[in-house]
Amino acid sequence: MYEGAIQSLIDELGRLPGIGPKSAQRIAFHLLAADPDDVERLATALTTVKATVKFCEVCFNVSSETRCRICRDPRRDPAVICVVEESKDVPAIERTREFRGTYHVLGGAISPIDGIGPGELRIRELVQRLADDTVKEVIIATDPNLEGEATASYLSRMLLPLGVRVARLASGLPVGGDLEYADEVTLGRAFEGRRYLDATS
Repeated sequence: MYEGAIQSLIDELGRLPGIGPKSAQRIAFHLLAADPDDVERLATALTTVKATVKFCEVCFNVSSETRCRICRDPRRDPAVICVVEESKDVPAIERTREFRGTYHVLGGAISPIDGIGPGELRIRELVQRLADDTVKEVIIATDPNLEGEATASYLSRMLLPLGVRVARLASGLPVGGDLEYADEVTLGRAFEGRRYLDATS
């Protein structure tokens, strides 16, 4: 245990996801030894992102404006929505250049052990987007793990009665993996081979 500001910094860093006590300590001492200008830039970046970045009013992706650049792009196909768990999944799919529709960010996945049910996700907002019959297809691109599969299953049961085609990304994504770590080729193949979940498939 250290005293004062350095211990406070270690404690705060340790609260970040994926940062254990030893990593927090290494980062804290790195910052302590770093050039003051570098530390100032980091501090400014943190406060700026918190003050200026918001969520798109349509798809809930991170954005610096009321609507994100994808929702503002007239070249995107509004008839197709790709549903992802987190904003970090959107760039992973965009890198494939296979998808030209729009997105919907749920804000997580169903995980009863973590106390996350359908009510904690942006599922109601997704259903509202389908109300005007513009959307013809929903591609469920949740992570291929237990929570992602549970979320996909729940969404398909909810959306199919609404008259839209519902698809799940096909093989190519490893089970138990995270979408953000998949390479462009793997994600591209998954989009090309997506399977439909309705009775006509």
